[in-house]
Amino acid sequence: MEKEFMIAARFHEHGDPDVLSIESVPMQQLSDDKILIEMKAAGMNHLDLWIRKGIPGIQLPMIPGSDGAGVVLDVGKNISSFQKGDKIMIQPLLFCGKCHDCKEGHENHCNSFGILGETQNGTCATHIIVSENNLIKMPTHLSFEEAAGFSLVAQTSYEMLVNRAHIKEGETVLIWGASSGVGSIGIQIAKALGCMVIAISSSKEKCRKVQSLRADEIINHNSENVYDKVMDITEQKGVDVVFEHVGQATWNTSMKVLKKGGRIVTCGATTGPKASINLTHIFYKQLSILGSTMGSFQSMKEATALLNSQKIKPIIDSVFSLNDIQKAHSYLESGNQFGKVIIKIPSEL
Repeated sequence: MEKEFMIAARFHEHGDPDVLSIESVPMQQLSDDKILIEMKAAGMNHLDLWIRKGIPGIQLPMIPGSDGAGVVLDVGKNISSFQKGDKIMIQPLLFCGKCHDCKEGHENHCNSFGILGETQNGTCATHIIVSENNLIKMPTHLSFEEAAGFSLVAQTSYEMLVNRAHIKEGETVLIWGASSGVGSIGIQIAKALGCMVIAISSSKEKCRKVQSLRADEIINHNSENVYDKVMDITEQKGVDVVFEHVGQATWNTSMKVLKKGGRIVTCGATTGPKASINLTHIFYKQLSILGSTMGSFQSMKEATALLNSQKIKPIIDSVFSLNDIQKAHSYLESGNQFGKVIIKIPSEL
């Protein structure tokens, strides 16, 4: 199927949301080993905000968006695992598939590692052409909007909790930013694997909504002392694992609430990258500090297995039209969301 143009959200310079515009963009040609997707919805992440504001090395112009869901429109002649009409979710990790790390199942260690919407054009478009490795069959019980809110946060959270922190049944996990996309799915993964979860959020309303995710304890960090509350809950023992993605504002508390032998796993620093570390505290308490970026292809498949069995689900806050991409960016930047912000992509604009 030949298509000459598609409609996409795009920015040509870094800046505020007003640098985003809706444009007609030439379509690349479908090759033998690629798949053409008609996008129905795209999920937003804080990554979209950082890239729009300016990350060194981003090639402009850029179509943002890492997550997404849609329908297979056409396939190259070498494709056998997908066919026209298949409903799919986008797996946003890019990797070579040939190096030692990829062959060992550590695709996020690949020297060619990338992410859709960062290292190449993303999902906020009517169409996208990707490889087989970027597609997962969409569960039948989800809408396109729900499916579009799953991939990046689930892949990231699963990698953090299972492959990096190695959570075990009965352990206590503290999760910051419980109302965020990565936090809300992280709570569900930890609970599905038998952990006790202490969730932290920033308002009464968000804490109320977190209750639906089955967190065992919920703390409002704007009205309660997180350290004191956590130590009371754990009978002064502390937690086994801290799930970090906030960074500078929460780091000191995260380190203090860990029990002896505890692990802190971090995938982000939304409040800033600077953090102080007391080395004597680390070796005396025998702590582990673990970095995590995205996740392996296997992490995506295992998280999808939990999704298919309905043990976890994407949490959707709101849906914006592609034409309202500027409003969607402003809303996500406000920090008022609970779960994922989704961009609905009409067939015709």
